[in-house]
Amino acid sequence: MNNVETVKAYLNSVGLGDHYLEFAGSSATVELAAEQLGCEPDRIAKTIACIKKEGGAYIIVAKGTARIDNGKFKRTFGEKPHFVPADLLPELVGHPMGGVCPFVVKDGCEVYLDESLKAFDVVYPAAGAHNNAVRLTIEELERITTDRWVDVTK
Repeated sequence: MNNVETVKAYLNSVGLGDHYLEFAGSSATVELAAEQLGCEPDRIAKTIACIKKEGGAYIIVAKGTARIDNGKFKRTFGEKPHFVPADLLPELVGHPMGGVCPFVVKDGCEVYLDESLKAFDVVYPAAGAHNNAVRLTIEELERITTDRWVDVTK
């Protein structure tokens, strides 16, 4: 099974298969995804992957225009943020650049939802490829990812 099929199977298993969206064009950046969806960039649930010192990755899901605040990140996780290089994303996280989603991730990944998402009722994380997304309420996103909330963005 390829990456997208694995994500679709997972979404079906949690009763959200009908929330999957696929596009003719690219949704690999926040701007492109917002264009494909016809929504504001902040509604794109951007997934940021940072390397953990002890191995694995921190997966931070934040509003589309959010940026990591280095000080907040260090106070929360006890280390400076170091982004996972694009070529290591599939191996370390399980998804390619432009398609990193906050579920169906590799062992060793810890998923956290950033407080910036709480301003929205519906958000759109990527779904494992550069041309797809999932329409989720904040409650659905929390249910299928984690109940761990952090405040690590500017």
